[in-house]
Amino acid sequence: MARYDYSEAACPLIEELAEICKEEFPINPDLYTKYDVKRGLRDLNGKGVLAGLTYIGNVVASKTVDGVTTPCEGKLYYRGVDVEELVAGFIADGRLGFEETVYLLLFGKLPNQKQLQDFTSLLADLRYLPSVFTRDVIMKAPSDNMMNTLAKCVLALYSYDQCANDISIPNVLRQCLSLISLFPLISVYGYQAYNFKAGESLIIHQPNPKLSLAENILYMLRPDSKFTPLEAKLLDLALVLHAEHGGGNNSTFTVHVVSSSGTDTYSAIAAALGSLKGPKHGGANIKVCQMFDDLMKHVKDWEDEEEIKNYLRSLLHKEGFDHSGLIYGMGHAVYSISDPRARVFKSFVQKLSVEKGREKEYELYATVERLASEVIASERKIYKGVCANVDFYSGFVYRMLGLPEELFTPIFAIARIAGWSAHRIEELINSNKIIRPAYKAVVDARYYTPMAER
Repeated sequence: MARYDYSEAACPLIEELAEICKEEFPINPDLYTKYDVKRGLRDLNGKGVLAGLTYIGNVVASKTVDGVTTPCEGKLYYRGVDVEELVAGFIADGRLGFEETVYLLLFGKLPNQKQLQDFTSLLADLRYLPSVFTRDVIMKAPSDNMMNTLAKCVLALYSYDQCANDISIPNVLRQCLSLISLFPLISVYGYQAYNFKAGESLIIHQPNPKLSLAENILYMLRPDSKFTPLEAKLLDLALVLHAEHGGGNNSTFTVHVVSSSGTDTYSAIAAALGSLKGPKHGGANIKVCQMFDDLMKHVKDWEDEEEIKNYLRSLLHKEGFDHSGLIYGMGHAVYSISDPRARVFKSFVQKLSVEKGREKEYELYATVERLASEVIASERKIYKGVCANVDFYSGFVYRMLGLPEELFTPIFAIARIAGWSAHRIEELINSNKIIRPAYKAVVDARYYTPMAER
């Protein structure tokens, strides 16, 4: 088999064949209107096509009074519980809340103290990887992308499970709880393995069973295992806010689609990881950080609002940063007035910026958040308002926590697997049909041409 240097462009033949794809594949955009196709499973107003029912998560961005629907402050509910009230309860009691959030999502109710203690102990017991797995799967051939490492390891865990194909609810719950517990280990160890390959020192800490999942991430990642209470609180809060977002987001819908085929848990979760890896989904917070790096280079006075506005206009006109025409972290498929996750995050981000001596950066973020919606409204015709989403501040938080960019999206996955697990179980319990949407063929019929006549 011929070998090609994939660091450069593909070989000439592949380039030539790719050009044929570019010529043959485009579909006339007018056909989507002609056949009333909801591209991206959303109508022209951005409203999602109803594809299923769920008890797990609910995203609210509008209210209807006397038959008139208007935008409202965004709300997010986990099993009917307002996530802002959930977080307020954790803060009032001075405790970390991710484990309690996982319990709520999986079992539909808030645990009492005994139930939470037992559940937390169970997760700690499951937070274990065989040494041979760490050596043979994680440490060998490490990837520079931790989402690929996560997916690889999830699929490899199939081989270590004697009941891998059993999709009975008790077994699927066992598998999901195990993956929830193991995602932090796989992510941190995968990052350390890659750094070791790059010439850095290798320090591997076993998880501490007395610490929460959020605390263990910091404990395992840092060479001295030290962290402050505020750091742990912010990371725990990030996990809580990312744990679930309804059944219609790309990765959760992927879990429903793949689970409806009757496949195993490891394949379903690996598919979700592939979805979340995309920069339009889980990778957006990295783009926000990179955009702010670029802004700080080009905006001399961070307090000059007109200079900031000019930079933001250059982004929209595809003249600045990555020429995508996007202001990353602004806008959401559902929320228009506000994203409750960003709203909750913001006050705590300010506190952490004071602890880290990065108040000026926080003020810059807050200024851009305020000005970006104004600039977007003035430059573009939009059918709904634009607000900061959770990605706007999360990358800044992770940087202040000293987390490497390579772990930004895995942190999202460490949180969201709680929601994925709940949705997988919901799909298996309620569905007896494979999810199979329709695609209309719009190609004209052609006659077969014999080889001699081509």
